Amino acid sequence: MQRSIDLAEVVKLNHGYARSIDEDALEIWPGFFAEDCLYRITTADNYARGYEAGLMYADTRAMLEDRVKSLRIANVYERHRYRHILGMPAVSEASGADICSETSFVVIRIMRDGTLTVFATGKYVDRMRHDESGRLVFSERIVVCDNSNVDALLAIPL
Repeated sequence: MQRSIDLAEVVKLNHGYARSIDEDALEIWPGFFAEDCLYRITTADNYARGYEAGLMYADTRAMLEDRVKSLRIANVYERHRYRHILGMPAVSEASGADICSETSFVVIRIMRDGTLTVFATGKYVDRMRHDESGRLVFSERIVVCDNSNVDALLAIPL
């Protein structure tokens, strides 16, 4: 069944996702994804070449939840936070139950000492669907970074 596309619903999903990261509410971040999902961070070059490997990769919501647990308990990294600046989603197709879009982003990294740097720019390439409760979730989010040199401090999801 073809559903009409509610751009406001796509915008709300994108902004909720970014806010969960920016406000360090990482425990709710996996909830923006379907149980069976794909989350991958890659470079524009690798994406253009069709390479599947990513700098960060998960193919289930449970893997995303594990990522958050490891950030909170096990990983050792210099504390920092992000601020996302998002473009307007461009819906590229809608077929059946899926909605596809691309959204440009800029992520500013804020270190504990207050230093600000542009950490990443790029686009989110998304496939979304409504879950059993009717809520829009990501079934696939590929984070395509414009920069080919990615800082080793990629701990927090983009």
